[in-house]
Amino acid sequence: MFVLAGCVTAGSDDGDDQEDPQTVSDEITDEEVTLRLAYTDDPPAQALVEGFEDQYPNVTIETAQTDFGNYITSITRSMSSDDAPDIAQYNPGAMRSLVPAGHVLELGGYSELYGWEGAFPPASLEQLMSDDDAQQFGTGGLYAVPGGLSVLGVYYNRPMLEEAGVDEVPSTLAEFSEAMEAVAETGERPLSLGGLEVGALHLWNAVLNSVGPAQDYLDWVYGAPDSSIETDAAAEATEIIAEWVEAGYISEGSNATSDADALADFTAGNAAFHATGNWAAATVADEMGDDAGFFVLPGADAGSVPVASGSSVAYSISSATEHPDVAAAFLDYMNSPEAAEIQIETGFMPVNTEADVATDGLLGDIAESFAPVAENDNIVPFPDFAAPGMIDRLTAGLQGIISGRTTTEDYLSSLQEVWTSHHG
Repeated sequence: MFVLAGCVTAGSDDGDDQEDPQTVSDEITDEEVTLRLAYTDDPPAQALVEGFEDQYPNVTIETAQTDFGNYITSITRSMSSDDAPDIAQYNPGAMRSLVPAGHVLELGGYSELYGWEGAFPPASLEQLMSDDDAQQFGTGGLYAVPGGLSVLGVYYNRPMLEEAGVDEVPSTLAEFSEAMEAVAETGERPLSLGGLEVGALHLWNAVLNSVGPAQDYLDWVYGAPDSSIETDAAAEATEIIAEWVEAGYISEGSNATSDADALADFTAGNAAFHATGNWAAATVADEMGDDAGFFVLPGADAGSVPVASGSSVAYSISSATEHPDVAAAFLDYMNSPEAAEIQIETGFMPVNTEADVATDGLLGDIAESFAPVAENDNIVPFPDFAAPGMIDRLTAGLQGIISGRTTTEDYLSSLQEVWTSHHG
């Protein structure tokens, strides 16, 4: 057994912070314990709960799922109530009010006890850190632990690329553009894109990661003082999207296409490429089998390690829980070999990047693409992380870029306006 005397920040109902010393331990009681977990994403939640309960038969975790559209409101209310769940799926939108009010346990003591800094990819923990006011992320206290990693990339149709004479996966951004041109010359559609929701956001984000530099983007997303999205790289990424529209690789009809319809269009064989994350892997594999492949959009130079946006299904602990050590053991379980098997089987990348998880086919492609990104700490957050309401401005702005109604300058200026209204 290991015991550490940690210090956890707790808050009163009016949000005033106070220091509340707490002893943290990795010894789990033999008595019957029931925890409650609130979440929105499944998989992998239920499978992870069942795996943990198998290891600790005296622990029961009761789960309650809320749909994504209502999760921020639901979890904000429940975590600030007198009947808060012991564990909750992390959401940055909810944390902006829950962390300052002291409703979420700061996990620094448990991180030291379990050695989480060396066990989880640093970038995956960085996204779950914030200052006491939850205004600036990527620094400060740790408020959650990842339970499965996602990565943004590009799915491709192998037979369509072979027909177009594209024999290898693109190793540079320019080669990706050339591959789309080759597909277009065969009379087929290069790219299936859902501009109605977040599909265009994902593509723009992937291109921005490709042209870099990553640190400027990270500073902006995390809310670092004086950072801006009005950069040369962001302008270049936006112009590339506009050029692909002009070349016919992206249809203006994309603005009326949902993400689900764009994915279905791709899996039906109507386009050679589709940009989205590994969360779509099960659907793509079921529909396309060995005809589908995956790669992370490469950078400008062949051989460079790509930067990819990704996030995690992560879990926080309520500061009101009566069983913080048991809840922390559940979080630590996320890094176990058993959890790694569950994470890969449910379409996520294991948080233990050294886990020996054998995969082939499409999941093998994703794992192979993800490995160097994770090993080189090249995982970055999605752009909507930057401020409340950012996702709406991103979506509308990119619809304007695709339709030709919005200039690059106006688009980036509109994003910075939202950022400044929140961060100052």
